[in-house]
Amino acid sequence: MQSEINPWSANQSIDTDKLFTEFGIEPIEPLLPEIRNSPTFMRRGIVIGHRDYRPIVDAMNNGTPFHVLTGFMPSGHPHLGHLMVMKEVAWHVQQGGNGYVAVADREAHAVRNISWDKCNEYGREYLTCLYALGYEGDTYYQSTNNRLKDLAFEAAIKMNFSDLQAIYGFGQETALAHAMSVATQVADILFPQADIGPAPTIVPVGIDQDPHIRLTRDVAHKLRFFTVEKRDGYVSVRSKNAPEEALAAVHKAFPGSKKYEGHVDIKGGNLPEVDATVRTIEIEYGGFGFYSPSATYHYFMQGLQGGKMSSSAPESFIGFCDTEKAVKKKIMGALTGGRMTLEEQKKLGGEPDKCSVYLLNLFHMVEDDDELTEICRACKAGELMCGTCKKATYERVKEFLSDFKEKMDEAEHKVDER
Repeated sequence: MQSEINPWSANQSIDTDKLFTEFGIEPIEPLLPEIRNSPTFMRRGIVIGHRDYRPIVDAMNNGTPFHVLTGFMPSGHPHLGHLMVMKEVAWHVQQGGNGYVAVADREAHAVRNISWDKCNEYGREYLTCLYALGYEGDTYYQSTNNRLKDLAFEAAIKMNFSDLQAIYGFGQETALAHAMSVATQVADILFPQADIGPAPTIVPVGIDQDPHIRLTRDVAHKLRFFTVEKRDGYVSVRSKNAPEEALAAVHKAFPGSKKYEGHVDIKGGNLPEVDATVRTIEIEYGGFGFYSPSATYHYFMQGLQGGKMSSSAPESFIGFCDTEKAVKKKIMGALTGGRMTLEEQKKLGGEPDKCSVYLLNLFHMVEDDDELTEICRACKAGELMCGTCKKATYERVKEFLSDFKEKMDEAEHKVDER
Protein backbone atom coordinates (compact mmCIF):
# COMPACT_ATOMS: atom_id res chain seq x y z
CA MET A 1 0.00 0.00 0.00
CA GLN A 2 1.16 3.46 -0.82
CA SER A 3 0.12 4.73 2.60
CA GLU A 4 0.94 1.55 4.51
CA ILE A 5 -2.43 1.95 6.24
CA ASN A 6 -5.31 -0.48 6.12
CA PRO A 7 -8.51 1.23 7.32
CA TRP A 8 -10.09 -2.19 8.00
CA SER A 9 -7.30 -3.67 10.14
CA ALA A 10 -7.75 -4.05 13.90
CA ASN A 11 -4.02 -4.51 14.47
CA GLN A 12 -1.48 -2.29 12.79
CA SER A 13 1.36 -0.01 13.74
CA ILE A 14 1.32 3.43 12.16
CA ASP A 15 4.33 5.72 11.95
CA THR A 16 2.54 9.00 12.66
CA ASP A 17 5.51 11.25 11.88
CA LYS A 18 6.02 9.53 8.53
CA LEU A 19 2.33 9.78 7.72
CA PHE A 20 2.26 13.49 8.53
CA THR A 21 5.33 14.19 6.41
CA GLU A 22 4.39 11.98 3.47
CA PHE A 23 0.76 13.02 3.12
CA GLY A 24 0.70 16.59 4.39
CA ILE A 25 -1.25 16.15 7.63
CA GLU A 26 -0.67 19.18 9.86
CA PRO A 27 -0.49 19.31 13.66
CA ILE A 28 -3.61 20.69 15.34
CA GLU A 29 -1.74 22.56 18.09
CA PRO A 30 -1.10 25.85 16.20
CA LEU A 31 -4.85 26.28 15.69
CA LEU A 32 -5.83 25.69 19.32
CA PRO A 33 -5.60 29.37 20.41
CA GLU A 34 -8.25 30.22 17.81
CA ILE A 35 -10.68 27.48 18.86
CA ARG A 36 -13.07 28.82 21.46
CA ASN A 37 -13.56 26.59 24.49
CA SER A 38 -11.35 23.92 22.98
CA PRO A 39 -12.45 20.48 24.20
CA THR A 40 -10.31 18.09 26.23
CA PHE A 41 -9.63 15.84 23.25
CA MET A 42 -7.85 18.72 21.54
CA ARG A 43 -6.17 20.23 24.60
CA ARG A 44 -4.74 16.88 25.67
CA GLY A 45 -3.24 15.98 22.31
CA ILE A 46 -5.66 13.13 21.58
CA VAL A 47 -6.63 14.87 18.36
CA ILE A 48 -3.15 15.29 16.96
CA GLY A 49 -3.54 16.42 13.39
CA HIS A 50 -5.79 17.84 10.73
CA ARG A 51 -6.25 18.25 7.04
CA ASP A 52 -7.58 21.69 6.03
CA TYR A 53 -9.26 22.43 9.39
CA ARG A 54 -8.85 26.20 8.97
CA PRO A 55 -12.20 26.66 7.11
CA ILE A 56 -13.95 24.87 9.98
CA VAL A 57 -12.32 27.09 12.61
CA ASP A 58 -13.33 30.17 10.61
CA ALA A 59 -16.90 28.87 10.24
CA MET A 60 -17.21 28.22 13.99
CA ASN A 61 -15.83 31.65 14.86
CA ASN A 62 -17.87 33.51 12.24
CA GLY A 63 -21.13 31.59 12.65
CA THR A 64 -21.19 30.55 8.98
CA PRO A 65 -22.48 27.15 7.78
CA PHE A 66 -20.43 23.99 8.00
CA HIS A 67 -21.15 20.27 8.16
CA VAL A 68 -19.79 17.49 10.34
CA LEU A 69 -19.95 13.88 9.17
CA THR A 70 -18.69 10.58 10.42
CA GLY A 71 -19.67 6.95 10.10
CA PHE A 72 -19.60 3.79 12.17
CA MET A 73 -19.19 0.29 10.79
CA PRO A 74 -21.63 -1.93 12.71
CA SER A 75 -19.37 -4.96 13.00
CA GLY A 76 -19.89 -5.40 16.75
CA HIS A 77 -21.20 -3.73 19.88
CA PRO A 78 -20.06 -0.12 20.45
CA HIS A 79 -17.48 0.47 23.17
CA LEU A 80 -15.25 3.12 24.70
CA GLY A 81 -12.96 3.00 21.68
CA HIS A 82 -15.76 4.57 19.63
CA LEU A 83 -16.56 7.27 22.16
CA MET A 84 -13.92 9.72 20.93
CA VAL A 85 -15.41 10.11 17.45
CA MET A 86 -18.89 10.36 18.97
CA LYS A 87 -17.73 13.17 21.25
CA GLU A 88 -16.05 15.00 18.36
CA VAL A 89 -19.20 14.88 16.24
CA ALA A 90 -21.44 16.01 19.11
CA TRP A 91 -19.04 18.85 19.98
CA HIS A 92 -18.88 20.14 16.40
CA VAL A 93 -22.68 20.13 16.24
CA GLN A 94 -22.73 22.16 19.45
CA GLN A 95 -20.42 24.67 17.74
CA GLY A 96 -22.98 25.16 14.97
CA GLY A 97 -22.28 22.33 12.54
CA ASN A 98 -24.95 20.43 10.63
CA GLY A 99 -24.59 16.87 11.90
CA TYR A 100 -24.63 13.72 9.75
CA VAL A 101 -23.86 10.19 10.93
CA ALA A 102 -23.78 7.17 8.64
CA VAL A 103 -24.22 3.58 9.76
CA ALA A 104 -21.85 1.86 7.34
CA ASP A 105 -23.83 -1.36 7.02
CA ARG A 106 -22.89 -1.93 3.38
CA GLU A 107 -19.23 -1.78 4.38
CA ALA A 108 -19.77 -4.16 7.33
CA HIS A 109 -21.62 -6.63 5.12
CA ALA A 110 -19.04 -6.47 2.31
CA VAL A 111 -15.84 -6.38 4.37
CA ARG A 112 -16.71 -8.26 7.58
CA ASN A 113 -19.56 -10.47 6.29
CA ILE A 114 -21.91 -9.20 9.00
CA SER A 115 -25.52 -10.18 8.37
CA TRP A 116 -28.00 -7.43 7.56
CA ASP A 117 -29.95 -8.20 10.73
CA LYS A 118 -26.83 -7.83 12.86
CA CYS A 119 -25.90 -4.64 11.03
CA ASN A 120 -29.26 -3.21 11.98
CA GLU A 121 -28.93 -4.37 15.60
CA TYR A 122 -25.45 -2.96 16.08
CA GLY A 123 -26.37 0.19 14.17
CA ARG A 124 -29.21 0.91 16.59
CA GLU A 125 -26.75 0.64 19.48
CA TYR A 126 -24.33 3.11 17.89
CA LEU A 127 -27.10 5.62 17.23
CA THR A 128 -28.46 5.25 20.76
CA CYS A 129 -25.01 6.05 22.14
CA LEU A 130 -24.79 9.15 19.97
CA TYR A 131 -28.18 10.43 21.10
CA ALA A 132 -27.18 9.71 24.71
CA LEU A 133 -24.27 12.14 24.19
CA GLY A 134 -26.72 14.83 23.09
CA TYR A 135 -26.14 14.49 19.36
CA GLU A 136 -28.61 16.37 17.18
CA GLY A 137 -28.61 15.87 13.45
CA ASP A 138 -29.31 13.45 10.63
CA THR A 139 -28.54 9.72 10.72
CA TYR A 140 -28.97 7.04 8.08
CA TYR A 141 -28.04 3.51 7.07
CA GLN A 142 -26.05 3.27 3.84
CA SER A 143 -28.26 0.45 2.57
CA THR A 144 -31.49 2.47 2.74
CA ASN A 145 -30.28 5.86 1.51
CA ASN A 146 -31.03 5.89 -2.22
CA ARG A 147 -29.69 9.39 -2.77
CA LEU A 148 -26.42 8.25 -1.22
CA LYS A 149 -26.28 5.31 -3.62
CA ASP A 150 -26.75 7.67 -6.58
CA LEU A 151 -23.95 9.88 -5.28
CA ALA A 152 -21.72 6.82 -4.82
CA PHE A 153 -22.30 5.96 -8.48
CA GLU A 154 -21.27 9.48 -9.53
CA ALA A 155 -18.19 9.26 -7.30
CA ALA A 156 -17.26 5.88 -8.75
CA ILE A 157 -17.11 7.42 -12.23
CA LYS A 158 -14.14 9.47 -10.99
CA MET A 159 -12.38 6.43 -9.45
CA ASN A 160 -10.51 3.52 -11.02
CA PHE A 161 -8.82 0.39 -9.76
CA SER A 162 -5.40 1.98 -10.12
CA ASP A 163 -6.49 4.54 -7.51
CA LEU A 164 -7.77 1.82 -5.19
CA GLN A 165 -4.67 -0.29 -5.66
CA ALA A 166 -2.38 2.64 -4.88
CA ILE A 167 -4.36 3.85 -1.85
CA TYR A 168 -5.61 0.58 -0.32
CA GLY A 169 -3.50 -2.15 -1.87
CA PHE A 170 -6.49 -3.75 -3.61
CA GLY A 171 -5.63 -6.59 -5.97
CA GLN A 172 -7.22 -9.24 -8.14
CA GLU A 173 -8.57 -11.03 -5.08
CA THR A 174 -10.45 -7.95 -3.81
CA ALA A 175 -14.22 -8.40 -3.92
CA LEU A 176 -16.09 -5.90 -6.06
CA ALA A 177 -18.42 -5.26 -3.13
CA HIS A 178 -15.40 -4.08 -1.13
CA ALA A 179 -14.57 -1.59 -3.86
CA MET A 180 -18.23 -0.51 -3.99
CA SER A 181 -18.16 0.08 -0.23
CA VAL A 182 -15.26 2.50 -0.75
CA ALA A 183 -17.30 4.47 -3.29
CA THR A 184 -20.13 4.53 -0.76
CA GLN A 185 -17.81 5.91 1.92
CA VAL A 186 -16.69 8.66 -0.44
CA ALA A 187 -20.37 9.45 -0.99
CA ASP A 188 -20.96 9.47 2.78
CA ILE A 189 -18.35 12.19 3.21
CA LEU A 190 -19.80 14.29 0.40
CA PHE A 191 -23.46 13.60 1.20
CA PRO A 192 -24.08 16.58 3.56
CA GLN A 193 -23.10 18.98 0.76
CA ALA A 194 -25.29 17.15 -1.75
CA ASP A 195 -28.14 17.13 0.75
CA ILE A 196 -28.35 20.73 1.95
CA GLY A 197 -25.70 22.58 -0.01
CA PRO A 198 -21.95 23.06 -0.35
CA ALA A 199 -20.13 24.12 2.80
CA PRO A 200 -16.89 23.22 4.55
CA THR A 201 -17.23 19.71 6.00
CA ILE A 202 -15.27 18.24 8.89
CA VAL A 203 -14.81 14.48 9.19
CA PRO A 204 -13.42 13.40 12.60
CA VAL A 205 -11.60 10.08 12.20
CA GLY A 206 -8.91 7.86 13.62
CA ILE A 207 -5.63 8.29 11.83
CA ASP A 208 -6.06 4.92 10.10
CA GLN A 209 -8.93 6.39 8.07
CA ASP A 210 -6.80 8.96 6.23
CA PRO A 211 -6.85 6.97 2.95
CA HIS A 212 -10.61 7.57 2.72
CA ILE A 213 -10.11 11.31 3.28
CA ARG A 214 -7.42 11.60 0.61
CA LEU A 215 -9.51 9.70 -1.93
CA THR A 216 -12.62 11.78 -1.21
CA ARG A 217 -10.76 15.07 -1.55
CA ASP A 218 -9.49 13.90 -4.94
CA VAL A 219 -12.97 12.83 -6.07
CA ALA A 220 -14.54 16.08 -4.82
CA HIS A 221 -12.05 18.03 -6.93
CA LYS A 222 -12.73 15.88 -10.00
CA LEU A 223 -16.49 16.39 -9.65
CA ARG A 224 -16.17 20.17 -9.82
CA PHE A 225 -17.06 21.95 -13.07
CA PHE A 226 -14.52 24.70 -12.44
CA THR A 227 -11.33 25.56 -10.66
CA VAL A 228 -11.17 29.09 -9.25
CA GLU A 229 -7.65 30.50 -8.97
CA LYS A 230 -6.16 33.77 -7.79
CA ARG A 231 -3.78 35.20 -10.35
CA ASP A 232 -1.77 38.43 -10.49
CA GLY A 233 -4.47 41.12 -10.40
CA TYR A 234 -7.39 38.89 -11.36
CA VAL A 235 -9.31 35.72 -10.56
CA SER A 236 -9.43 33.02 -13.23
CA VAL A 237 -12.39 30.63 -13.44
CA ARG A 238 -11.25 27.67 -15.51
CA SER A 239 -13.56 25.02 -16.89
CA LYS A 240 -12.71 21.37 -16.29
CA ASN A 241 -15.83 19.70 -17.64
CA ALA A 242 -18.42 22.46 -17.42
CA PRO A 243 -21.24 22.87 -19.94
CA GLU A 244 -20.63 25.85 -22.20
CA GLU A 245 -23.80 27.42 -20.82
CA ALA A 246 -22.33 27.34 -17.32
CA LEU A 247 -19.17 29.09 -18.46
CA ALA A 248 -21.31 31.72 -20.15
CA ALA A 249 -23.25 32.16 -16.90
CA VAL A 250 -19.99 32.81 -15.04
CA HIS A 251 -19.06 35.48 -17.59
CA LYS A 252 -22.49 37.09 -17.26
CA ALA A 253 -22.34 37.06 -13.44
CA PHE A 254 -19.25 39.30 -13.46
CA PRO A 255 -19.70 42.40 -15.63
CA GLY A 256 -16.42 43.47 -17.15
CA SER A 257 -14.95 39.97 -17.05
CA LYS A 258 -13.28 38.54 -20.15
CA LYS A 259 -14.36 35.19 -21.58
CA TYR A 260 -11.87 33.00 -23.38
CA GLU A 261 -11.89 29.44 -24.66
CA GLY A 262 -12.40 27.42 -21.51
CA HIS A 263 -11.99 30.14 -18.89
CA VAL A 264 -13.24 33.49 -17.63
CA ASP A 265 -10.89 36.08 -16.10
CA ILE A 266 -12.24 38.61 -13.60
CA LYS A 267 -9.96 41.60 -13.10
CA GLY A 268 -9.71 42.66 -9.46
CA GLY A 269 -12.05 39.87 -8.42
CA ASN A 270 -12.42 38.88 -4.79
CA LEU A 271 -11.53 35.17 -4.59
CA PRO A 272 -14.05 34.10 -1.89
CA GLU A 273 -16.90 36.01 -3.55
CA VAL A 274 -16.10 34.64 -6.99
CA ASP A 275 -15.78 31.13 -5.58
CA ALA A 276 -19.19 31.34 -3.88
CA THR A 277 -20.89 32.59 -7.06
CA VAL A 278 -19.23 29.89 -9.17
CA ARG A 279 -20.45 27.16 -6.80
CA THR A 280 -24.01 28.48 -7.14
CA ILE A 281 -23.72 28.41 -10.92
CA GLU A 282 -22.35 24.87 -10.86
CA ILE A 283 -25.42 23.68 -8.95
CA GLU A 284 -27.79 25.54 -11.29
CA TYR A 285 -26.28 23.65 -14.22
CA GLY A 286 -26.34 20.21 -12.65
CA GLY A 287 -23.02 20.16 -10.81
CA PHE A 288 -22.23 19.74 -7.11
CA GLY A 289 -19.95 22.66 -6.22
CA PHE A 290 -18.26 20.58 -3.52
CA TYR A 291 -15.79 21.91 -1.00
CA SER A 292 -12.94 19.49 -0.43
CA PRO A 293 -13.69 17.87 2.94
CA SER A 294 -11.55 18.54 5.99
CA ALA A 295 -10.52 16.04 8.65
CA THR A 296 -9.23 15.82 12.20
CA TYR A 297 -7.18 12.81 13.28
CA HIS A 298 -7.00 11.27 16.72
CA TYR A 299 -4.84 8.61 18.28
CA PHE A 300 -6.29 5.17 18.75
CA MET A 301 -7.49 4.35 22.21
CA GLN A 302 -5.18 1.56 23.32
CA GLY A 303 -6.83 -1.77 24.08
CA LEU A 304 -6.78 -3.07 27.64
CA GLN A 305 -4.30 -5.75 26.58
CA GLY A 306 -2.29 -3.46 24.29
CA GLY A 307 -2.80 -2.80 20.60
CA LYS A 308 -5.93 -1.14 19.26
CA MET A 309 -9.23 -1.30 21.12
CA SER A 310 -11.29 -3.37 18.69
CA SER A 311 -14.79 -4.84 18.50
CA SER A 312 -13.25 -8.07 17.22
CA ALA A 313 -11.29 -8.54 20.46
CA PRO A 314 -13.75 -8.43 23.43
CA GLU A 315 -10.95 -8.54 25.99
CA SER A 316 -9.54 -5.31 24.55
CA PHE A 317 -12.51 -3.05 25.20
CA ILE A 318 -15.12 -1.94 27.70
CA GLY A 319 -18.58 -2.07 26.18
CA PHE A 320 -21.29 0.40 27.08
CA CYS A 321 -23.47 -2.47 28.25
CA ASP A 322 -20.80 -4.54 30.03
CA THR A 323 -21.72 -5.69 33.53
CA GLU A 324 -19.91 -4.22 36.54
CA LYS A 325 -18.31 -7.60 37.14
CA ALA A 326 -16.97 -7.77 33.58
CA VAL A 327 -15.71 -4.17 33.70
CA LYS A 328 -13.89 -4.77 36.97
CA LYS A 329 -12.27 -7.94 35.66
CA LYS A 330 -11.08 -6.20 32.50
CA ILE A 331 -9.65 -3.16 34.28
CA MET A 332 -7.96 -5.10 37.08
CA GLY A 333 -6.38 -7.37 34.47
CA ALA A 334 -5.43 -4.58 32.09
CA LEU A 335 -1.92 -4.00 30.78
CA THR A 336 -0.27 -1.07 32.55
CA GLY A 337 2.87 0.99 32.30
CA GLY A 338 4.03 -0.21 35.70
CA ARG A 339 7.35 -1.83 36.54
CA MET A 340 7.97 -5.52 37.16
CA THR A 341 8.12 -5.17 40.94
CA LEU A 342 6.73 -2.84 43.58
CA GLU A 343 10.25 -1.85 44.53
CA GLU A 344 11.10 -0.86 40.94
CA GLN A 345 7.83 1.05 40.67
CA LYS A 346 8.67 3.15 43.72
CA LYS A 347 12.23 3.71 42.54
CA LEU A 348 11.74 4.31 38.81
CA GLY A 349 8.09 5.35 38.60
CA GLY A 350 5.55 4.17 36.06
CA GLU A 351 5.15 4.97 32.38
CA PRO A 352 1.62 6.37 32.02
CA ASP A 353 1.88 6.94 28.29
CA LYS A 354 2.19 3.18 27.84
CA CYS A 355 -0.59 2.37 30.29
CA SER A 356 -4.06 1.39 29.02
CA VAL A 357 -5.55 2.32 32.40
CA TYR A 358 -4.06 5.82 32.42
CA LEU A 359 -5.25 6.29 28.84
CA LEU A 360 -8.81 5.47 29.90
CA ASN A 361 -8.54 8.46 32.24
CA LEU A 362 -6.83 10.64 29.64
CA PHE A 363 -9.42 9.96 26.94
CA HIS A 364 -12.64 9.89 28.93
CA MET A 365 -12.72 9.31 32.66
CA VAL A 366 -11.07 12.41 34.16
CA GLU A 367 -12.56 15.71 33.02
CA ASP A 368 -10.40 17.97 35.17
CA ASP A 369 -7.00 18.68 33.59
CA ASP A 370 -5.35 19.38 36.94
CA GLU A 371 -6.56 16.07 38.36
CA LEU A 372 -5.21 14.21 35.36
CA THR A 373 -1.87 16.01 35.64
CA GLU A 374 -1.60 14.91 39.26
CA ILE A 375 -2.33 11.27 38.37
CA CYS A 376 0.41 11.41 35.75
CA ARG A 377 2.89 13.05 38.11
CA ALA A 378 2.24 10.60 40.95
CA CYS A 379 2.64 7.66 38.58
CA LYS A 380 5.95 8.90 37.20
CA ALA A 381 7.19 9.70 40.72
CA GLY A 382 6.50 6.17 41.95
CA GLU A 383 3.91 7.41 44.43
CA LEU A 384 0.86 5.88 42.71
CA MET A 385 0.78 2.10 42.47
CA CYS A 386 -0.96 0.29 39.61
CA GLY A 387 -3.41 -1.52 41.87
CA THR A 388 -4.55 1.71 43.48
CA CYS A 389 -4.88 3.42 40.12
CA LYS A 390 -6.87 0.50 38.68
CA LYS A 391 -9.33 0.56 41.57
CA ALA A 392 -9.86 4.31 41.25
CA THR A 393 -10.26 4.01 37.49
CA TYR A 394 -12.77 1.19 37.87
CA GLU A 395 -14.89 3.40 40.14
CA ARG A 396 -14.81 6.19 37.54
CA VAL A 397 -15.74 3.81 34.71
CA LYS A 398 -18.51 2.24 36.78
CA GLU A 399 -20.02 5.65 37.53
CA PHE A 400 -19.66 6.76 33.90
CA LEU A 401 -21.34 3.62 32.53
CA SER A 402 -24.17 3.78 35.05
CA ASP A 403 -24.94 7.36 34.05
CA PHE A 404 -24.47 6.63 30.35
CA LYS A 405 -26.79 3.60 30.39
CA GLU A 406 -29.53 5.79 31.87
CA LYS A 407 -29.01 8.32 29.08
CA MET A 408 -29.09 5.52 26.51
CA ASP A 409 -32.41 4.29 27.88
CA GLU A 410 -33.82 7.81 27.71
CA ALA A 411 -32.54 8.34 24.16
CA GLU A 412 -33.42 4.98 22.59
CA HIS A 413 -36.75 6.21 21.21
CA LYS A 414 -34.90 8.76 19.05
CA VAL A 415 -33.51 5.94 16.90
CA ASP A 416 -37.03 5.15 15.70
CA GLU A 417 -37.86 8.83 15.19
CA ARG A 418 -34.96 9.56 12.85
